[in-house]
Amino acid sequence: MIKILDKKHILLGVTGSIAAYKAADLASKLTQAGALVDVILTTSALQFVTPLTFQSVTGRRAYTDADLWGGEGHVQHIGLGKSADLLVIAPATANTLARLARGLADNLLCVTALAAACPLLVAPAMDGGMYLHPATQANLEILRQRNVTIIGPAEGHLASGLAGIGRMVEPQELLNQVRLIFSRNGPLRGHRLVITAAGTQEPIDPVRAITNRSSGKQGFALAQAALDLGAEVTLIAGPTSLGTPGGASRVDVRTAEDMLEAVLAAIPQATALLMAAAVADFRPIHPAGQKIKKEGGIPQIHLEQTPDILHLVAQMKAETGWPRYMVGFAAESQQLLENARQKLQAKRLDLIIANDISASDAGFEVDTNRVTLLYADGRAEALGLMSKEQVAEQILDRLVSQITTGSG
Repeated sequence: MIKILDKKHILLGVTGSIAAYKAADLASKLTQAGALVDVILTTSALQFVTPLTFQSVTGRRAYTDADLWGGEGHVQHIGLGKSADLLVIAPATANTLARLARGLADNLLCVTALAAACPLLVAPAMDGGMYLHPATQANLEILRQRNVTIIGPAEGHLASGLAGIGRMVEPQELLNQVRLIFSRNGPLRGHRLVITAAGTQEPIDPVRAITNRSSGKQGFALAQAALDLGAEVTLIAGPTSLGTPGGASRVDVRTAEDMLEAVLAAIPQATALLMAAAVADFRPIHPAGQKIKKEGGIPQIHLEQTPDILHLVAQMKAETGWPRYMVGFAAESQQLLENARQKLQAKRLDLIIANDISASDAGFEVDTNRVTLLYADGRAEALGLMSKEQVAEQILDRLVSQITTGSG
């Protein structure tokens, strides 16, 4: 199981912004992901949040400027800086950005930043006019030149009552960025994976469509697991409300034809295609140009087959060698393994993931899955009930083995 943040020592700097309340959520999320989180609050941050807030969610001490001048003041910032795997400052005010850019060391957070040898990630938060001011932009450019990762700010409602750019990005987006930083040297570094997710919609008229119940959760979990292993990920997604995993290049599509075009454009030079999308098998031959009215009686809808994406990719692989590996999914309601093996052979897959969608705790729309992995060499491996994130990690673990050994 991938534990990208397990036992990683993360320093979280919190500065004086109303967005400081988001930092508590971030600290909680990092801790739940397995990180050891130490928090440093500036004097201004204490006007919005307390050390106890962070101690409660991290289980570890939170530091303030009082600790800089305490009995261990001469070593406190050195110890914190040298032991950190990553320093995150969120929210980062205009004042703190200026201090960091100019190398000032007049509080515990800034002097620790100077002492730290780890990567630095900052999430600016301030009013729009302050963010766009030439002085702030110049300070951000200095930090970029020093390889500081800057995420945000976002647009939206600001504490001033105005709307514009300046909001700190959400904690989940920051967590995704932190995961991406730690995954850079993973076993899939230098490999590009194309992953499809969710269902397609085949229009009947401008209002109605043939679709399915796929939420896209399994495909998005695969994308996150691949990113955690250092892969470059192209995520081709049908209609879904799921947020994009941090670092993935997302391509939104609607129909099977759209997905085919996106997949064929993405797979040259790709190490693997993981076809987790639930692509419609049929579509109306002649979609109506206007909404079909019930007063016209029951319509006769004639269907045709949609493009067989995996079949066409298999042909391209035979001609070009790309993608090197093909992983398919078989969502079945009967004769699960027989149907999956037939698809494995017909599409010349390296691996197929079979899951019984008739089970109430697996398949579409739920957060868990129970699958069987079928390999091209005839092996079968059944996995017990687990979260879709765990299923994704197991699949990527098998794929990494094939890629690193050159099998498949």
